[in-house]
Amino acid sequence: MTLLAVVAPALVTAALVVVWVFLMTSDAMAHDALPTAAQPRGWSYPFSCCSGYDCREVADNAIGERPEGYVIKGTGELITYADSRIKDSPDGVFHWCSMAGANDGHTICLFVPPRGF
Repeated sequence: MTLLAVVAPALVTAALVVVWVFLMTSDAMAHDALPTAAQPRGWSYPFSCCSGYDCREVADNAIGERPEGYVIKGTGELITYADSRIKDSPDGVFHWCSMAGANDGHTICLFVPPRGF
């Protein structure tokens, strides 16, 4: 048996373990929202919404509200109230996650402050 035949399966196994660990801990790689009065230490955007640069706080006037749902004013995109992309904002302000963090990007997640916050 050659050395390559012995080492190759071990390398493949090690690579699979590294990939598995990365996938299981991917939430730890999301970036953080800036601190606010409600969350003085900030909070982490979930990796499913943000690949490290897709999310940011947006002003209240950047998001409109209609009977059908929320409107991203910069794009005109309507996110209905039943849409799974709507998340509760832990700090009471709007946060918008768009493809590649672009101002004209498609919405990945919209963090919405609770009513009466």
